[in-house]
Amino acid sequence: QLLGTGGAKSTPILEMRNITKEFPGVKALDEVSFRVTEGEIHGLVGENGAGKSTLMKVLSGVHPYGTYTGDILLQGELQESRNISASEEAGIAIIYQELALITELTVYENIFLGHEITHNGFSMDWNETIKRADEMLKRVRLDVNPETKIKDLSVGKQQLVEIAKALHRDVKILILDEPTAALNEDDSANLLNLLREQRELGVTCILISHKLREVIEVADTVTILRDGQTVCTLDAHQGEVSRDVLIKHMVGREITNIYPEREHRPSDEIVLEVSNWNAYSPQLGRDLLMDINLNVRKGEVLGLAGLMGAGRTELALSLFGNPEGYRTSGEMRIKGQVVDFGHPHEALKAGVAYLTEDRKDKGLILIQDVKQNITLANLQQIAQRGVVDNNAEIKVANEYKKSLNIKTPSIEQQVINLSGGNQQKVCLGKWLFVRPDVLILDEPTRGID
Repeated sequence: QLLGTGGAKSTPILEMRNITKEFPGVKALDEVSFRVTEGEIHGLVGENGAGKSTLMKVLSGVHPYGTYTGDILLQGELQESRNISASEEAGIAIIYQELALITELTVYENIFLGHEITHNGFSMDWNETIKRADEMLKRVRLDVNPETKIKDLSVGKQQLVEIAKALHRDVKILILDEPTAALNEDDSANLLNLLREQRELGVTCILISHKLREVIEVADTVTILRDGQTVCTLDAHQGEVSRDVLIKHMVGREITNIYPEREHRPSDEIVLEVSNWNAYSPQLGRDLLMDINLNVRKGEVLGLAGLMGAGRTELALSLFGNPEGYRTSGEMRIKGQVVDFGHPHEALKAGVAYLTEDRKDKGLILIQDVKQNITLANLQQIAQRGVVDNNAEIKVANEYKKSLNIKTPSIEQQVINLSGGNQQKVCLGKWLFVRPDVLILDEPTRGID
């Protein structure tokens, strides 16, 4: 029997039964059951910390058999994957929000990394590798030379290389964790169309996303998690899926006013003014910014919009002490005073802070705990004679844990064990503790519900 227009058979290709996974001090999954039909696009949604990524890490072998309780059945057979390789051999591939490509290698080298094509198992067959890579690129509709280095591709094209890398392994289930989080509208639409095409070719896809519009647009079925438990599974072809219904099940109540009305009005005092601002990258050998002019008033939210590569991040970094070493010219004023920051530390002293778009690599120290990350950028505030006052650090961290509603069993918890959304709250708390006059936020809602 067919289910709706997706052509998905009613046969379950995957069943996860009563999956429970615990981390120190927190139960991430509590008796979660999850069923995916063969040949469908199955949406998996929930608030940050609901357990979506943890569930998929259990499925893909990141959290191996023995570290969780419950059963995983793939095409009716019990799976006991003890590592990622075992899961891949079973036909399960996962693509994370943070892409796992080696930027200095070529497209074809990345696609076949770990699954190299050789002459009799001894030497690399580069001609066949390039030929097969070109075939996979055509399958994902990516028109690039297989010999192009990854670093020379846009984020959208890198995402397609990741999918080509997964598909060449004869994947049965393709898991995509926030695949459009860093993509512009055109690249997002292209990726969703690709998922539809793979569905027609018989590939089962599990799509994790906070962009509910995209889930509604492509998913045949949607499962909702809340607080580590399965809430319900809805059939899109029976008219059960809508934005209001998804939000109601995600948060446990109806939300009628997602964007509250703003009563605050900014003052006339200008705190940041940029005039004829330019930035040149010696590394790329080209101009990144040309004659940028803007001003921000006290209490104002100024939006910066543009396509991928338009220069938004480059502008933010050039204003925040220029850590990338651009050659800048023009004038920047803070509260009327001309400034020339040679280092981010100087920007911080002048009251300018920057929240990076890459929280895991550049925003947080993942192996340190919540309190250490929150106080990291303003240690002098809690130090006496160069030594951190532990009691002061605990007090500050608890204040931000409460005010930002950071879901963690303790401020002693390592940040790596928090969900993406709660990691972002810790990152935001770090910069709020600096008490800046100007806070620059670069894609702050990436991967956030």
